[in-house]
Amino acid sequence: MALINEHYLKLNDNYLFADIAKKVNAFKVSHPKESVISLGIGDVTQPLCQAVIEAMHRAVDDLAAKETFHGYGPEQGYMFLREAIAKNDFLARGINIEPAEIFVNDGAKSDTGNIGELVRWDNSIGVTDPVYPVYVDSNVMCGRAGSPVDGKWSNVTYIPCLEANGFVPQIPDHRVDIIYLCYPNNPTGTVISRDELRKWVNYALKNDTLIFYDAAYEAYIQSPDIPHSIYEIKGAKKVAVEFHSFSKTAGFTGVRCGYTVVPKELTAASMDGRRRYPLNTMWYRRQCTKSNGVSYVSQRAAEAVYTPEGKRQVREAIDYYMGNAAIMREALAAVGLTVYGGHDAPYLWVKTPGGMDSWKFFERMLYGARVVCTPGVGFGPSGEGFVRLTSFGDRDDCREALRRIAAWLKG
Repeated sequence: MALINEHYLKLNDNYLFADIAKKVNAFKVSHPKESVISLGIGDVTQPLCQAVIEAMHRAVDDLAAKETFHGYGPEQGYMFLREAIAKNDFLARGINIEPAEIFVNDGAKSDTGNIGELVRWDNSIGVTDPVYPVYVDSNVMCGRAGSPVDGKWSNVTYIPCLEANGFVPQIPDHRVDIIYLCYPNNPTGTVISRDELRKWVNYALKNDTLIFYDAAYEAYIQSPDIPHSIYEIKGAKKVAVEFHSFSKTAGFTGVRCGYTVVPKELTAASMDGRRRYPLNTMWYRRQCTKSNGVSYVSQRAAEAVYTPEGKRQVREAIDYYMGNAAIMREALAAVGLTVYGGHDAPYLWVKTPGGMDSWKFFERMLYGARVVCTPGVGFGPSGEGFVRLTSFGDRDDCREALRRIAAWLKG
């Protein structure tokens, strides 16, 4: 008989955002005349920029002619896009990343979930807490996370990012095989300084630790002294894989395109510790087996992000969302809420009043203000007592949601 992977049974029945959607849909059914505004799900609302649209049209025209038709593309991504990424995202910042170290994908979520296939199931992992759920759930699925114990996983080192420590993760006091870092952070909207990031790279070099670094929101960084890539830190290419996405940078949540950097000098050890194996070669082999790559149209669209017009237009969209964030910070503070993030990221981390638990606050805001947030506890134990808001909404909807929240809290 076929036997199931029993590790899946350890997962919650629904993914966090599926639970939220279920509760919101239940409200809409029971209140059909009420309009609901979502500030919870991190989906973009502004249309694709003109440079991207024009590139997609040209790419479709290419597919309409025999001379320019494209079928299966390279599993690693077309060279025209990988060269544009290497030049604009790395060389422009003084980082030497070869196109052969870049793997184009359908968004950061896929690769952050799949990258664990390269390492043994019994490696220990560490995550900042709160954390993007995919990092933990994907490790639960293969058994690497261990077993649930009092709301945590037995083989996971939780690194609390708390209000008391300024949401700065502290280096573990023991060795961990794999560390997940995400900066700018989802969900707290906070960033990490160059000096703090250097501590993590040094820890990894000293302990032979592998870092999975999610930089999906780096384009939102406003402060000039905040690193956009872990590879800005000396030695990071020996210890880190980095993930990027065009989803929030250029509005590609529906187009689907991102990329992962796996440096050639990054290795992992054999069981007996006698040999080192390059992860770049292994990831390439994995992609050739399990992926047919990203569509030609999507990759031409991503290439257009790096044109002068594309850069300007993408920046306008980012400025729009960060304008929303500034409006939200001011309005929420004005009604007495404590707010973090939103300066270098499109997320705001809001403290629930009176120590209310995050799911209860979610439900009260939904029914009282008809506004959706994301309960912080859904991102891990240290997220309790907070909710996440996103600035990706339409400006008018954003203002209306804030008006509703203010009226609800005052009432």
